Amino acid sequence: MSPPLLDVAGLNVRFATSTGAVHAVRDLSFSLRAGESLGIVGESGSGKSQAVLALTGLLADNGRASGSARLEGSDLITLDQQEMNRVRGPRISMIFQDPMTSLNPYLSVGRQMSLALRAHRAIGEQAARKEAAEMLETVGIPEAARRIEQYPHELSGGMRQRVMIATALLLRPALLIADEPTTALDVTVQAQILGLMSDLRERYGTAIIIITHDLSVVAGLADRILVMQRGEKIEEGPVDAIFAQPQQAYTRSLLAAVPRFDRPIQGTPPRMKHATKPILAAESVRVEFPVADRAWFRPRRLLRAVDDVSFQLEAGEILGVVGESGCGKSTLGRAVLQLVPVSAGRVSFLGADDAQSLRRDLQVVFQDPLASLNPRMTIRDVVAEPLEVHEPTMGDKDRTNKVADMLSRVGLDPSLMNRYPHQFSGGQCQRVAIARALITRPKLVVCDEAVSALDVSVREQILRLMLELRRLLDLSLIFIGHDLAVIRQISQRVMVMYLGRVMEIAAADQLFTNPQHPYTQALISAVPIPDPVVERARKREGLRGELPSPLAPPSGCVFRTRCAFAIARCATEVPALRLAGASQVACHRAGEVFQGR
Repeated sequence: MSPPLLDVAGLNVRFATSTGAVHAVRDLSFSLRAGESLGIVGESGSGKSQAVLALTGLLADNGRASGSARLEGSDLITLDQQEMNRVRGPRISMIFQDPMTSLNPYLSVGRQMSLALRAHRAIGEQAARKEAAEMLETVGIPEAARRIEQYPHELSGGMRQRVMIATALLLRPALLIADEPTTALDVTVQAQILGLMSDLRERYGTAIIIITHDLSVVAGLADRILVMQRGEKIEEGPVDAIFAQPQQAYTRSLLAAVPRFDRPIQGTPPRMKHATKPILAAESVRVEFPVADRAWFRPRRLLRAVDDVSFQLEAGEILGVVGESGCGKSTLGRAVLQLVPVSAGRVSFLGADDAQSLRRDLQVVFQDPLASLNPRMTIRDVVAEPLEVHEPTMGDKDRTNKVADMLSRVGLDPSLMNRYPHQFSGGQCQRVAIARALITRPKLVVCDEAVSALDVSVREQILRLMLELRRLLDLSLIFIGHDLAVIRQISQRVMVMYLGRVMEIAAADQLFTNPQHPYTQALISAVPIPDPVVERARKREGLRGELPSPLAPPSGCVFRTRCAFAIARCATEVPALRLAGASQVACHRAGEVFQGR
């Protein structure tokens, strides 16, 4: 057997802090052969990212690595900065989670890629840009000659991640490290990126280390899996063995926390007793934003974020809203709460059009809790603030008691209420955000990507918590997300959106077992299954082409440019929602042979 490409032995990473040394990685050892793929999994704080940052010499200034990490005979830990610069790029490359933090917004894509190439090879600018364009085509970016002249902000999230992969592969590195490369991406783009990495590994023989907290992501890509907890390796083995017979309780808990899209949901939330009137009614809602044109003296264009959306929500119902980034789901949630003005149509809550008078009954939980919690306020003050606004006559002691009770309900120790948000983990901060939203006992809560950035185990806890609080407080929920497995787990009814319009509405069990719209089918096909045997055998039918600009949506059916079943009528006539089976579907061909494919 050939010697390993990378051999890590006794790797330790420590950080010097004002309160003492923090031991982030402890005695980590593993090896990786050429062309092999290793998945390193674990929750936030497990040390997986710091381990690979140590391999690439990218630790923070207060971090120190010890041990050995030999790449093709060279010990990466002992290399100085100049030597490491010669290794990074030609022999080892890294893809980070957010490409916008890695791409220079002031340089075109072609300029950035050619700079990376010319830093390591004696090559002219034109030759470098030609190679860059060829690599963009290799990673599946259409019209590479045009895209190479564009800037990062002009590309979609999936395209930016493809640019990062293309840049990392320009110098044909022996080892590619991908740190959470798909966490913030839509399920369709995630499937494309994972498929792309698998194809490139076969084409170039590149070894891959993929870091993630979600085991379903590595099921179809990794040959072996290494599980980390609190800085230590607790389990390692072939991917099939880890998924089939995990030896450690922690690994089993990670697997159990991942919802299985290919299995029936246990304990689907029951529907509450029907009210005589819906708690919320949206009728032909339209939300438009004026966008200034780059050229002078040209009139402003309108970006139609939500276009003619109608739905109702019953008391105690959970409505899931799904779709790719830019489909308008978050804007719709804000329009429901009257946080953005409605350009046309009507939103009524309990029969009233003015949500301001009912503000205490309408609350929201955002995706990033740290961005929505005031860092200068204690947790007690953060949670109590809505009471100060809506119940000004309540005494300070009663407010504190209410905060303590609500913190207990969301699973936090009330004795921690005098701490600040930065002293809590991401999952704890999200619980604080939920406590704040529920402190006034609202009737409707909009959850906008409330769990997408959380570890799988914390996400499961938050979902269970919300279902329990919904039962106890008789809440109605609008749950916005791009993770269909999570939406399936929590929702009773689901609405699928694309470019501001509704494609399909149905009961959750109906929509996920028998989707009627081609777009819904493509979304479901892209969901990863946390089972390597099942994942390798699946045949995905991905979406073709790129998402059109909402400034210039296609005529007729907005999905027609990416639909394999589009006909001439789709280009001229906007399809209305109509009944197809048990679903409402906006498709001219609903009910034809392609359904249920």
